[in-house]
Amino acid sequence: MELLPCIELETSPQPSAAVIWLHGLGADGNDFVPIVPELDLAGCPAIRFIFPSAPSMPVTVNGGYVMPAWYDILGRNLVDREDASGIQASASAIAKLIEREASRGIAYENIVLAGFSQGCAMALQLGLRFPKKLAGIIALSGYLPLATSLSLEKHSANQNTPIFMAHGEYDPVVALERAQASCALLEKLGYSVNWNEYPMEHSVNPTELMDISRFLQEVLTAN
Repeated sequence: MELLPCIELETSPQPSAAVIWLHGLGADGNDFVPIVPELDLAGCPAIRFIFPSAPSMPVTVNGGYVMPAWYDILGRNLVDREDASGIQASASAIAKLIEREASRGIAYENIVLAGFSQGCAMALQLGLRFPKKLAGIIALSGYLPLATSLSLEKHSANQNTPIFMAHGEYDPVVALERAQASCALLEKLGYSVNWNEYPMEHSVNPTELMDISRFLQEVLTAN
């Protein structure tokens, strides 16, 4: 499998940490590039931000319209019927990006998986099952996919990996209750979740970016 197309942005030369940031449905790798200058990363080592683009596919919930997507969405409530094979295929493709960073000299424990909406689902899907310890998972405006299989498939390597979850109180795309249920299940399975709600819809706001900055400074140390 070829590597996913990516945009890369380094905060300083010779980065020793990486953040792989996954976009939402219908967007592409350009979507979150502008947030990097808005993040206060003063307490972090040099970071390589990687913004991959998902392949385009027909999306059932959008009438079969072809758009960038990590997996098909079959119903409005997101979890009754899930595209397990699509989710797993994208997880494998994203895992190859983690392995590439390792091959470029960045330790697994200095790699953060971040994602928004569908990208959030992918960050949780892969991060909790990945067999090497990661620095952290940033899960924005999304939910936990394939939740019923997590207890069997989760890997002990990331049982104690910090998870930053954030959601808009007025989100019309992924209901707040869906994300809250995901958080509750993760906590029941023993994960440490830093849960955050913001007065916004399906988006990112400045307060959230400050909280993400703090999280990155906590999990990416210069040692």
